[in-house]
Amino acid sequence: MKIGIISDTHDDIENVQRAIEIFNAEGVDYVIHAGDYVFPGVVKEFEKLNAKLIGVLGNNDGEKVYLLKSFLEVNGDLKGELGEIEVDRLKVGIYHGTSKELKERLINSGEYNILVCGHTHTKEPSLNSDGKYENNGKTLVLNPGTAHKKVASVSGAFKEGGIIIFDMRTKEYKFIDL
Repeated sequence: MKIGIISDTHDDIENVQRAIEIFNAEGVDYVIHAGDYVFPGVVKEFEKLNAKLIGVLGNNDGEKVYLLKSFLEVNGDLKGELGEIEVDRLKVGIYHGTSKELKERLINSGEYNILVCGHTHTKEPSLNSDGKYENNGKTLVLNPGTAHKKVASVSGAFKEGGIIIFDMRTKEYKFIDL
């Protein structure tokens, strides 16, 4: 079974559409969105998804009622600020990542095999010096970075990311740039 992971779409309809095309082509069974949709209309794009959408809220998601309504319209499952699912006997925690302290507690709790998060717009795990991805130990943290188009800015907030395809059986994952 495969899951797709996306986060921090920040109103970018075009990249959401590209991500959905990739998720469908990869044959994922679930897509986890780790928050920061911003515009509820972004969620409606997932109507074209051939998988179940599961999501949590991010710090930029002010229109919570309309986001929930959009999730219901696409037969998705909006979990609130913290969610969890179990797939192929792996327990997956889902948290946007707004609080670094809470994120660390979730990682170190031993409660989850995998923690899906976003917020930092930085891919996790990160590449080490020999070009391999580092695993932090017992809980694998998967953050696709931002799914928003890459934009040069002073803050550098939209420079890294895309989506992740994760195989629940082999525990292998790949980052795909959008």
